Amino acid sequence: MALHTPRLIQQSPHLPFGDKQDASFYGKDILSVKQFSRGDLNFIFGIAQEMSEMVRRVGSFDLLKGKILANVFYEPSTRTSSSFTSAMERLGGSVIPINEVRYSSVSKGESLPDTIRTLEAYSDVIVLRHPEIGSAELAAKYARKPIINAGDGIGEHPTQALLDLFTIQQEMDRIDGLTITMVGDLKYGRTLHSLARLLTLYNVRLNYVSPDVLRMPGHILDEVNETSIPQAEYNSLDPVIGESDVLYVTRIQKERFSDENEYESVKNSFVISPETMQQAKEDMIVMHPLPRVGEISMDVDDDPRAAYFRQMEYGLYVRMALLAMVLGKA
Repeated sequence: MALHTPRLIQQSPHLPFGDKQDASFYGKDILSVKQFSRGDLNFIFGIAQEMSEMVRRVGSFDLLKGKILANVFYEPSTRTSSSFTSAMERLGGSVIPINEVRYSSVSKGESLPDTIRTLEAYSDVIVLRHPEIGSAELAAKYARKPIINAGDGIGEHPTQALLDLFTIQQEMDRIDGLTITMVGDLKYGRTLHSLARLLTLYNVRLNYVSPDVLRMPGHILDEVNETSIPQAEYNSLDPVIGESDVLYVTRIQKERFSDENEYESVKNSFVISPETMQQAKEDMIVMHPLPRVGEISMDVDDDPRAAYFRQMEYGLYVRMALLAMVLGKA
């Protein structure tokens, strides 16, 4: 299998824009993975595939010419912020970048609803990252324009989960039947919370590998338990590395710890090295939302199974698809 070459998704042709499935996204918020069905995912991934082909052929186009995105980040971001900026500009739109909201009107005491209602006067869609769980839902309650959740504290990160699933589909040619192992900070990793929820729509097996203090939250385990998806927890990678089709690694997030000693005790719990990869399948992939801080050795980067930088590129196409869809221009 040629892991470096994106492949077409094996699915029925998606509905043309203007049909019922498309209309269900126009003007809507993207707040949680819970709002998507498997049919929705097929539709989104079909549009994302078209976006990748258009970028490959022409680079950028005027699909969203005249539209403006407000990129509102209360927390620092490199990948998500620049990904949405690139997505909007490749579609011909413009971006208002607001990367340090806490230093502007918020420092004067302005509420999130007032900030959102102000910014929507200047834009057509708002991408929001905020440190508090439920912040995107609160913003959507007051906004007239679509809100896209780019991460709300340790809650959800739906666009990251969508691009992760798209990556698996593109790299592995399928999702059903795979064993997916999540490694690292499962307690605070909002990316993995959202991905685990999305994966319950498929026939997969989930493994969780983490230190005891960073286990997957009980409410996520309970949600998965309500489906027929088998799941198991481990404190070592050894029992599952050989059976894993997807190894999803996350960093231990220092900023989420109030006790630095506790962080120091777990920060190097799992490191993926060339020796680790010798125990893995020849046709598996390694994913990571980035940034990494040592949990994947740079010596792994040249391994064709290392998919994390390709994962970033897939994210561009998914976010292009979402912007076009909520603005009714796919």
